[in-house]
Amino acid sequence: MLNKQLDTLFTFGIPGRRRVWHWLVPMLLVLLFLSTMLWLPWQAQQMEATERQEKLIADTLWVEQTIRFQLERDEDSIRLIGNEISGGGLSGKRLQDRMTVLTRNNRELSRIIWLGPQGRSVASTDEAQISINDLSASSRVTAERARATRTPQYSQPAAPSGLNEPMLMDYHVPLYVGEKYLGNLVAQYSVASILEEMVPWWFAQDNEILLADGNDNVIARRAAGGPGRGVYTHSRALDLPYASVTLRTNSIKSEPTLLPNLLVGSVIALSVGLIWSLIALWRDINRRLAAEGALRRQVAFRTAMENSLMTGLRARDLEGRITYVNPAFCEMVGIPEEKLVGKAPPMPYWAPEAMDEYQQRFTQVLAGTVTPQHQTIFQRSNGERFPVLIFESPLVDDTGKQTGWMGSMLDISDRERVEDLNRRQQEKLEASARLATMGEIASTLAHELNQPLAAISSYTTGALNMIESGAAKGKQLDPEVLKPALEKASTQAQRAGNIIRSVHTFVKRREPSREPLSVQSLIESVITLVELQARQFFVHLQVQIDPGLPRVLADRVMLEQVLLNLTRNAIEAMQNVAPERRILRIVAMLDTESPQRNVVISVIDQGHGIPEEVAERLFSPFFSTKAEGMGMGLKICRTTVEFHGGTLVHAPNPAGGTIFRFTLPALAEATRESHTIEQK
Repeated sequence: MLNKQLDTLFTFGIPGRRRVWHWLVPMLLVLLFLSTMLWLPWQAQQMEATERQEKLIADTLWVEQTIRFQLERDEDSIRLIGNEISGGGLSGKRLQDRMTVLTRNNRELSRIIWLGPQGRSVASTDEAQISINDLSASSRVTAERARATRTPQYSQPAAPSGLNEPMLMDYHVPLYVGEKYLGNLVAQYSVASILEEMVPWWFAQDNEILLADGNDNVIARRAAGGPGRGVYTHSRALDLPYASVTLRTNSIKSEPTLLPNLLVGSVIALSVGLIWSLIALWRDINRRLAAEGALRRQVAFRTAMENSLMTGLRARDLEGRITYVNPAFCEMVGIPEEKLVGKAPPMPYWAPEAMDEYQQRFTQVLAGTVTPQHQTIFQRSNGERFPVLIFESPLVDDTGKQTGWMGSMLDISDRERVEDLNRRQQEKLEASARLATMGEIASTLAHELNQPLAAISSYTTGALNMIESGAAKGKQLDPEVLKPALEKASTQAQRAGNIIRSVHTFVKRREPSREPLSVQSLIESVITLVELQARQFFVHLQVQIDPGLPRVLADRVMLEQVLLNLTRNAIEAMQNVAPERRILRIVAMLDTESPQRNVVISVIDQGHGIPEEVAERLFSPFFSTKAEGMGMGLKICRTTVEFHGGTLVHAPNPAGGTIFRFTLPALAEATRESHTIEQK
């Protein structure tokens, strides 16, 4: 029995339901169509009425702004005349002409009057003698209020005293010279002229325009197209100081009527709309299919491009979880993609020793203040550490909202190895340059050492002779007799040791070490070697250090080589000049013209100078003006100074010769040193 009922349900129930839907759906569509046909005329009528009302409001606002703009122009002109009267620069015929021109160009002004302190007419645009009593009561009250407040004001529109028309609105401008009251400058507006002159004709043809006072009394009317029907109306208050005037508009149009052929037009419009909808739907489907195909191609292209990149890419959301990595990043850290995507900090590629740094940067990510570029270290899955350079940029969706961060990683292990190799090569080159320098001064060094050694030999020989002479005579020699000779021998030995120590320190190869350094001690450390070269060519040496120079962060030996190279070049440049011009100056001072606190060290000679064609290539590698030169001295000097954050330049010496000048950034704390050395 149950099986039969189920068979009946499946046999008659489901097809029956389908037949019901077959006629129910069209009926619903027909009812919807009829409802639409009944609703459309009413809706069209409402929309047209709303449109007419909105247009009237917009036009009324435009007319109100036009009237207010013209009144403000008139106010500016009248206040300007009042200011010139107060300043004493406008009176008599010039005042009369100015007021006449203003009323002629602005026909809404009926007259302009200057009423003196006693209320009598001083000047007017017509011949009538007007006093304060000839004005309306509201205008007289406004005149007193303007005088008391010293501010221009409008009076309430009213007829002149004793008359019923015309309706006038006065604009009072009080005139003062200091505390002295000169009266009021009164501009009288004809209220009817305001509507005639300021309301455009096309607006007056379609609307009745009224001006009403604060008591809702009509004071002016313009109805060029006939009286309004009261269907579409709007009111707008004119914003005038102390005057209550309302602009009212009443359209001459009546309510819209239903069109006879509206139903037919609606059917045609609906049919056209249906066809257009089908065409638009077809075009939209084609565009959607084309966009999906282009998107698939772009995704394939982007995937191929990302897979071929050597740069690692990593995307993170705002909570720091990884949302995407490319194959280069997975290969870089040695971890597959499925173990990285969705992973939250701490990351498996973070090195334990840099965990604090990672946590700090992760906090910056959450705060949205991540550094766009930084360098750190990662570790591979096998524990190997490697340096990476990371570039971070925000991920922004199509609405401009940030959704995360995109980072690109570069493995800079090879670059650091190259930089380390270049640094070692530079150190070797600098050491070779120092050794070459020592080769040039070897003969002078031997001569200088010969003098203290000969003196030591002489003093010790004399002491031995004195001892032998005393022993031959059987006398015991007093030690005080030998003390002067031994002290002088010790002094000469220390002198020789200082010379050897300076040379050893200069040529010794070691790693660069930057530390706070006094400019005074830096210059004094090379003075001994500079003196050896200067004495050989009979050059007079002058060293001057300004007081209070701050310390610099520098490598002493590297800067000593710079000073020695520059002074050697300066000494050689003065070989062929007159002896009295052979003056070498070393000057250290603080750069007061630069906003940064830089120490400037200058090496100044009075030699033959540098020609222009040589100056262009002076710092080029392997360029030298000396036959035996390698062309690397000045290049090394510039590289060394730039390594310390400074610059090396040269300029002609006004006294003849050349000035080589290099700067060194100063430390924040300054040492108070004051030394001036004058040596030969």
